[in-house]
Amino acid sequence: MSTQIEATIDDLYAEEGKAEIVDGRIVRFMATGDEPNYASGEIFVSLHSYCKAQGYGRAVTDNAAFLCDLPHRKSFSPDAAFYTGQRGGMKFFPEVPIFAVEVRSEHDYGTTAEREMRDKRDDYFAAGTKIVWDVDLLSDAPIKSYSSDDPNKAIMFRRSERADAEPAVPGWTFAVDDLFA
Repeated sequence: MSTQIEATIDDLYAEEGKAEIVDGRIVRFMATGDEPNYASGEIFVSLHSYCKAQGYGRAVTDNAAFLCDLPHRKSFSPDAAFYTGQRGGMKFFPEVPIFAVEVRSEHDYGTTAEREMRDKRDDYFAAGTKIVWDVDLLSDAPIKSYSSDDPNKAIMFRRSERADAEPAVPGWTFAVDDLFA
């Protein structure tokens, strides 16, 4: 029997950097590099423009926390997101985003990383997220889009193509080439 006390949302508020609550503990994330940061920023800017034009939804940048109530996970902190739920004011977002973006950093490769990314996508879907992008700047298909309707099948988007996040972000598209400075 474990005597370890599970981390709470209050503990998450006390964290100084990007973190999530997984399996009852705070999981911290390293700061990201130049290229992954640029890519997530470009996705945010595009989503922000979409939200302004449509008068719908909220584009969310890196380092925001979204709360959930899964047995082994209490929060997410994607690299970019599209949110349509209730507002959190000065607190964390009280619901998960409908669309989440995870941009790989230099340490997000290998067998363990692949398993962790798949598990996190499964958690997103269990919590209610509809579309999750796995953005891999080193791949010949930099955007792999996964849907809660078919979570094991990725739609691949390559350079010179436009990616979408249907049906989570209706009518929005993103030029894959914009991921690269």
